[in-house]
Amino acid sequence: MAVYQEKNKSKQTKDGRSWYFRVPYVDLCGKRKQHWSKFYFTKKEAQEGERQFLASVKDMSSNPNMTFEELCLDFYEYQEKSKGVRETTLQTYKDRKPFLEYLYNIKLVDFNINHFEMWKQKINEKNIATSYKNDILKFLKAILNFGTKRYNFNFTAVYNQMTNFKDRNEIKKEMDFYTIEEFKQFISYETDLKYKCLFETLYYCGLRNGEMRGLTWEYIDFEKKQLYVKQQIATRYSSKNYKITDPKTEKSKRYVPICDVLLEDLKTLYNEVSQYKNFNKKWFVFGEADVPIVADNPSYRQAAICKKAGLRKIRIHDFRHSCASLLIDKGANITLVSKYLGHTKIDETLNTYSHMYKSALTQVVDLINNL
Repeated sequence: MAVYQEKNKSKQTKDGRSWYFRVPYVDLCGKRKQHWSKFYFTKKEAQEGERQFLASVKDMSSNPNMTFEELCLDFYEYQEKSKGVRETTLQTYKDRKPFLEYLYNIKLVDFNINHFEMWKQKINEKNIATSYKNDILKFLKAILNFGTKRYNFNFTAVYNQMTNFKDRNEIKKEMDFYTIEEFKQFISYETDLKYKCLFETLYYCGLRNGEMRGLTWEYIDFEKKQLYVKQQIATRYSSKNYKITDPKTEKSKRYVPICDVLLEDLKTLYNEVSQYKNFNKKWFVFGEADVPIVADNPSYRQAAICKKAGLRKIRIHDFRHSCASLLIDKGANITLVSKYLGHTKIDETLNTYSHMYKSALTQVVDLINNL
């Protein structure tokens, strides 16, 4: 056991980290192994990393009877203390806790593919969507990865055999959206200026519901004709006990251009609300002063408008899909659509809207033929 410094600069990290430690140890199966650490900036940091690793190995070797329940509780505690995930994500983890209880009494050293298949069968009996079942599976894998990193448990043999949930008989929900003609018909029946701006913001800017609820006047730039998605309101909390959080991902923080029709409506709305004596730009655009709009109110309002306009009702989130459809229909490439919607990766956009690009592929062939 010792701490070393990498002398070869080509092997050091770009930011100059060069200290590391190398530790031989015995795993739960009695096999002798050697751990090479990542690089650290200083010798002291490497020594502290070595101390923490030795402590984790000690915990692992002194507790071969550790169960899934103990690992899960440790996982939740670690996430809360380290603040490695957002509060809403942590709550999602806790919501999925009941789905792991079938594994609670199993010792981690005994966990095998039979246990996984038993668990999978139990989850399959639940009346939930296949996509949600696979989200729970991802969470189980996150727990296993945590057990590997923190206690050095080896789940490779099981991990490689864990398959996703599939249901060929499940009817996939079709993505619904309003065409520009349908949206114009819809919005023509909206008489309340605030709700008119709300639906136009969802449709033309592609904001998520929480992003729309979290929009304040300080993040609307009338001169540059853009709004800044900086925050969101977590859906699980009531409007009175609302919580402002960061958007879904870092890429979700974005500037979105405002089209002329929405810009003029927002200016009119701003001129109205700014007349109040206690007005300040931290007021929510869609809400009552410093209280955001109730999460379900846009849906109720939309239902009433659809009835008047003779249109089918789509989900509030489908206004975001409508925005993507509009962009794609007008020739926007996948990179632009991804950036506009604030997706983390282009793959996410492509997986969601690939079917909308089929006509675009036909146009490519036509271009080649015309050559």
